[in-house]
Amino acid sequence: MTDYGLLAKQIVSLAEVDAHWLPVLSNAAALLWDALDDINWVGFYLVDPVTAAGVEPGAGSGVEPGASLEPDAGSGVEQDAGSGLEPGVGSGVEPDAAPSDHELRTPELRLGPFQGKVACVRIPFGRGVCGTAAETKTSQLVEDVHQFPGHIACDSASNSEVVVPIVKDNQVVGVLDIDSPSVARFTQEDLTGLEQVVKALESCVNFSDFC
Repeated sequence: MTDYGLLAKQIVSLAEVDAHWLPVLSNAAALLWDALDDINWVGFYLVDPVTAAGVEPGAGSGVEPGASLEPDAGSGVEQDAGSGLEPGVGSGVEPDAAPSDHELRTPELRLGPFQGKVACVRIPFGRGVCGTAAETKTSQLVEDVHQFPGHIACDSASNSEVVVPIVKDNQVVGVLDIDSPSVARFTQEDLTGLEQVVKALESCVNFSDFC
């Protein structure tokens, strides 16, 4: 029987040395790989900060990302001087106009530290088991992945899966994903234990890159 409480304590101890997400999640994946039997993949997917914003940088603004917004300094002309117009009038563009549909982006998960075979690099929110967990902020315990609508088969040998979202300040920053070649490998007890491990991660890891 896997001692998830011990795993959680080990992760917290490792974070005391360096709380940055990269070393802690790398070691957490290694610990879980060694502790769990009958699995073929364990690792993390992390929210891509760019897609998490939901909008392309600079979309709808007409300004390149990072460009100065200072009013025509050195031009010799006062901003809107003598125009008699409200800012934005006559420009053909409404101030703070909402981005068009093509400028909106679906948030994505990006591959993080893991143990196992080569995996999918990006997974959109709402797609597959990982994307569903991220979008709904709820754990997914799947006895047979081939029965899961929209399942993404990164490894054809996988038959069951458990995914736990990682939430910091009420914002999803990633997911813990574990696959097994056996159907119904994971139990409710496993899910409860893995949620305990994730709570340890949420409490001690620096996820400032993602939230």
